[in-house]
Amino acid sequence: MKMGSSTRARMETALGVLTGVLALVTLVWRDWLEVVVRLDPDHGNGNWEWLAVATLAVASVVCFALAHRDRRLLPRASR
Repeated sequence: MKMGSSTRARMETALGVLTGVLALVTLVWRDWLEVVVRLDPDHGNGNWEWLAVATLAVASVVCFALAHRDRRLLPRASR
């Protein structure tokens, strides 16, 4: 099944929004990830949360960049 550029761009935008929101949530409520996963890999020093914020922020930027590229490649009539 081949996905069209329009559908792919929408999915990439949705993933960009989701990862961006999760990055912001992690900045505000740092322990949510440890509550959900039920692990404390950094034993309370906060490194795990900063790694999560950085990873989610990079993922968000990449998703938005891919969505922008896919939208730019669409013909003007189907935008």
